[in-house]
Amino acid sequence: MTTNDSVTASIAAALLIFRLVVGLGLAVHGAQKVFGWFGSPGRLATAQGFEALGFRPGAFFALSAGLGELGGGVLTALGFLGAVGPALIVMVILVAGIAVHLKNGFLSTNNGWELSGLYVASGLLLALIGFGPYSLDNAIGFTMLSGPKIAGVLVLAAVVLAFLNLAMRRPVQTTAP
Repeated sequence: MTTNDSVTASIAAALLIFRLVVGLGLAVHGAQKVFGWFGSPGRLATAQGFEALGFRPGAFFALSAGLGELGGGVLTALGFLGAVGPALIVMVILVAGIAVHLKNGFLSTNNGWELSGLYVASGLLLALIGFGPYSLDNAIGFTMLSGPKIAGVLVLAAVVLAFLNLAMRRPVQTTAP
């Protein structure tokens, strides 16, 4: 094995590990919302939380966010359907980062946007550079949803949809006593 082959194999392995950590991590968050698993307060409480954030009806938005996280995470972990999974990650987490975390500053210890920023950056990275050779897409020769042009279109659509979602938000108005 030459030095270049060794570097290529290392990058391929790193991409696989990165995809698995990001994809499965986000899939767990989605499973919490969709199924009430992994210590979640349950679907009803999650829906109520979305209502409190101004996403009405809460059950619809909680399910949509959960399916986006679960689907985007699983597709990314598998390396399947090109930039679709990473674009879903960008879309869902951009909304969460802006609606929930941005006002709290950067650090996640203060419920800030640190983790959201990492997930969005990870989604962008994987959308733009691809999944690497250890992916389901590579194994079956599926390239239609990969490459920088299609990734750009999918990520742009994800960002537009995220901001449309945020525009639909109706935060609860509090009245002064």
